[in-house]
Amino acid sequence: MSDYRAVIAAISTPPAPGGLAVIRLSGEGCFELSDRLFRPAKSRERGGRLPSQMEGYSCQYGYVVCEGRTIDDVILTAFKAPESYTGEDTIEISCHGGLYLARRILRLAVSLGASPAQPGEFTRRALLNGKLSLTQAEAVMDIIGADGEAALSSARLMHSGELAKRVGKIKDRIVSILSSLAAWCDYPDEDIPLLSRESLEKSVGEASGEISQILNDYDNGKMLRDGITTVIAGRPNVGKSTLMNALLGYERAIVTPSAGTTRDVIEETLALDGLKLRLTDTAGLRQTEDPAESIGIKMAKDRLTSAELVLAVIDGSSPLTQEDKDILAELKTRPAVVIVNKSDLPCEVDKEYFSGENILFVSAKAGEGLERLPDVIREQLSLPTVGARDGSVIYVNERQRNQLVEAQRQLGAALQALSQGETLDAVGICLDLAAEALLILSGERVTDSVVDEVFSRFCVGK
Repeated sequence: MSDYRAVIAAISTPPAPGGLAVIRLSGEGCFELSDRLFRPAKSRERGGRLPSQMEGYSCQYGYVVCEGRTIDDVILTAFKAPESYTGEDTIEISCHGGLYLARRILRLAVSLGASPAQPGEFTRRALLNGKLSLTQAEAVMDIIGADGEAALSSARLMHSGELAKRVGKIKDRIVSILSSLAAWCDYPDEDIPLLSRESLEKSVGEASGEISQILNDYDNGKMLRDGITTVIAGRPNVGKSTLMNALLGYERAIVTPSAGTTRDVIEETLALDGLKLRLTDTAGLRQTEDPAESIGIKMAKDRLTSAELVLAVIDGSSPLTQEDKDILAELKTRPAVVIVNKSDLPCEVDKEYFSGENILFVSAKAGEGLERLPDVIREQLSLPTVGARDGSVIYVNERQRNQLVEAQRQLGAALQALSQGETLDAVGICLDLAAEALLILSGERVTDSVVDEVFSRFCVGK
């Protein structure tokens, strides 16, 4: 286990050339360590100060030096405990953005006594020092990894402490019920009114309902964070690969007039108006004797079965075939958008065959008619169009969901115990377990292994 009093150091910017790079140091003694690598540009008489002499929330121009030789001119920013991200004394050195240069300064800091930071160690220290709750800490990586406005709004809301606040209110409600039960059980001779079973059922039911409100958005959040598995399907030569290229904005899939060009599965991730699509172009669905194409078609059918969304492409310049009708029939009970392609050519398809809000007439080749696609996808998947963008929807992650599900399960057991006339002690045990699950969720009662798991997905430097 790391020594959480030691100075840690890491590059906090991406490992690539750029305009600048930031090397972050945190921990007791980081100011004194920085005195040995930083020389202010101004003399003391003109206001130059060593890092240990600087006030918090101040910065200074100077040089990183090693054995009297200047490595780079930098801006050094000082944050003093507890008013810093980690809650500890913290130094950030902004240098020119060369990858070798940033690593050179980091190596110098390590040679002077700093320890290389582990993934997420700065945020972990913020958690240990009470600057963040566990749910706020988890939101840090959600903010970094957000691919759209909905995911970012949710992550910002989580980082502000809104989930911890909502869960805290539910926990307080349960604890209040437990306190009333305990007072009545522990002091039977006192004139303490017993909660009626009706009022108990009402309070427990309300707590369960509040958990349900948070859980209802889990599936939406998972799709917005992880991406919607989307398969482009249709018979050969209807324009599936052209559609994929049009959505991506560049030629990713090979397009030729010959049927059966796409034989393998082609995958790309696409950001589309706040939606993250994990897009898959598949082989055209048809009967064939070609062994290679047959393998591609089998793979296409497998992907079609597991997809969360299907973009079914139809050639609008030719009459519907039986293969088209079979594909459309298969998708009637699934989230799908029917793309009637080639609208730049004379329409030969029977328009009366198509009805519903999930139909788009487009020209993938000309890039026309696709502007409504994001809204149609949201309608098909019942994704929010307002709340996610105005910052009012929280999407919990898998760990948080598991604890909410466990809390709700125990509340359900408490309601069942009440309805069956069991003792109030049995009800209290269920409520205790529900409160315990919420405490684990918030991080107020959590094991080191859970914390380790949370920070295992963090990057070094954050």
